[in-house]
Amino acid sequence: MPLTSLRRLPALTSALLFSALCALPPALHAESPKQPAKSKSVKDKKAEKKAPAKKKAAPEDQGEFVKFNEWKEGAQFIDEMVQRNGFDRAELNKLLAQTRYLDTAIQLIKPAPSNKPKNWAAYRARFIEPVRINAGVEFWNTYGVALARAEAQYGVPMEIIVGIIGVETVYGRNTGNFRVMDAITTLAFDYPNTPNREARMAFFRGELENTLLLARDAGIDPFSLRGSYAGAIGWAQFMPGSIREYAVDFDGDGKIDLRNSPVDAIGSVAHYLAVHGWQRGEPVAFPATVSADNRQWEGMLNQGLEAKYTEQQLQAAGVTVSAPTLPAGMRFGLVDLQNGTNPTEYWLATNNFFAITQYNRSYFYAMSVAELGRAVAAARNNR
Repeated sequence: MPLTSLRRLPALTSALLFSALCALPPALHAESPKQPAKSKSVKDKKAEKKAPAKKKAAPEDQGEFVKFNEWKEGAQFIDEMVQRNGFDRAELNKLLAQTRYLDTAIQLIKPAPSNKPKNWAAYRARFIEPVRINAGVEFWNTYGVALARAEAQYGVPMEIIVGIIGVETVYGRNTGNFRVMDAITTLAFDYPNTPNREARMAFFRGELENTLLLARDAGIDPFSLRGSYAGAIGWAQFMPGSIREYAVDFDGDGKIDLRNSPVDAIGSVAHYLAVHGWQRGEPVAFPATVSADNRQWEGMLNQGLEAKYTEQQLQAAGVTVSAPTLPAGMRFGLVDLQNGTNPTEYWLATNNFFAITQYNRSYFYAMSVAELGRAVAAARNNR
């Protein structure tokens, strides 16, 4: 059967239903259009504002001071920020002098060894497990009103939003405790020696610019921002550029706060997916089998993050779909989920599957989001 929306409780069936990055590509302005005013009961307002207590985590890496402002790249960055965004040169020099070099960020950002086999079953087990499912049920029960509103407004099913926030941070429990300025500055000026090093440093320099603009626009100390080793922030793990471009004030309090407002996170996830191609009412993926004799299907693998093949093209290439019928007129991508030494799983991915990969460019990630959301929905409906 397709991975798609499951049956909902009657109280949440009012509408059909996504935003961020963090793939590391999810940069314009923090203010998105405000949501239409809706009258809410006092109970609804309290439920949308309430956030579960988070454990106070110790800093994961204090880093070392290296005076980034004296680096050639740092001085050039300061020049650009002064010219392009009107920052005060003395203030930027002070900021970069106080920023720390994080070797932990360097080590964690390095790609996994290429000779290590991919294992979908092992990856899946990290996310589709009782602790995360139970936390997802609690999150859904607490923020069901906001989830239903996001689905109605953006067309993204509630279980997909729940799946993303669950995979990213276990519903706000693991948002990261690195200083974002330290992590992003380190990666902007000293990214590991990889084939795409220059492109990644350019990306992180852009995120450093967005971090400073985000802090200036919000009137906050940039060093107060905490997040992942790559600089992703809050419940939904948006990069600073994605916060500025795609995040929304979904709780209606006049500000965007993905660190402390799970309701803003819900609306921002939905908005991000909608902007990145989510199609209302369409499924995510269908299980498939491939022929051992007709192996034309091999040429359909790894053809970009888009659905480009018709059902007829797939059948002619040796792909068989487990579902009785596929939706007429849809196109698909052939996705392989490798299982180490065990047989590979094959799926027909829709545009909605690939919309999730814009959040994180990984087949494993997209499928785990869909499966976690489905598991939480099933657990919730069975209670």
